Amino acid sequence: MQMMISLGGMTTVVNSSSLPLRIKNLKHHSCSSVPKISHYGIPTSGFSSSPPHMSGVCRASQVAELFPRISPEIVVREARIEDCWEVTETHCSCFFPEYSFPLDFVLRMDRLVGMLFGFSIPKGCQRTCLVAVTGSSDEDSFFVGSDNFKVGGLDGKFSLNKGYVAGILTVDTVADFLPRKGPLRQRRTGIAYVSNVAVRERFRRKGIAKRLIVKAEAKAKTWGCRAIALHCDLNNPGATKLYMSQGFKCIKVPEGANWPQPRTSADVQFNFMMKLL
Repeated sequence: MQMMISLGGMTTVVNSSSLPLRIKNLKHHSCSSVPKISHYGIPTSGFSSSPPHMSGVCRASQVAELFPRISPEIVVREARIEDCWEVTETHCSCFFPEYSFPLDFVLRMDRLVGMLFGFSIPKGCQRTCLVAVTGSSDEDSFFVGSDNFKVGGLDGKFSLNKGYVAGILTVDTVADFLPRKGPLRQRRTGIAYVSNVAVRERFRRKGIAKRLIVKAEAKAKTWGCRAIALHCDLNNPGATKLYMSQGFKCIKVPEGANWPQPRTSADVQFNFMMKLL
């Protein structure tokens, strides 16, 4: 079957069997309808539909739907200073979505200051923030700044073609939430701890969390860690399933033991999970 597509006065005959999408699924869109734009310039919704007989129909949008959409490349790397605000936004929007102005702004500024000036890390411990960003890999990026320039432990280089932060994860060897060792309650060594795993809603179910975890495990190995651990909310079975699929096992806390847990609301309960590297 053949069909005719008209653009700017030019008519093209197209064989419908070669089109990537079914013709019956095409929709007419109004040029006057503008997509919602997020803080980072990413459209968050499509154009609204308009009947085909109405004026102002954007025919180019009909042709655009004939071609498959290409998902942006996701690159997982260590956070740089240029990522700080988006890391803060991702953290707060995922963990504190119910907060409204001005409390949400205060919370974001608190997290931003913490990143820029560096969190307190005991001597001999490591901590890094990983980000999953859309866009090109570092090999294809253009940077401004020196390799030796650091702010709060973050790389001070700026990328001229920086992507958008889609997910975050923190991994460290501080062991604040691991059971202490011996009668002197010394910090445990050789175990990395994962926290603050968050993926923006529009980027979920794309394997980003898995890639962040794999990167965290690789980073932990470079630190000489033999295992990696985390706490998972019992009311989040999806996250528990994700971690178990990555090889994490639930560790039963001994009865009466006072193992440390993340500081959240009192009604939140956690699974302590661990994986050998």
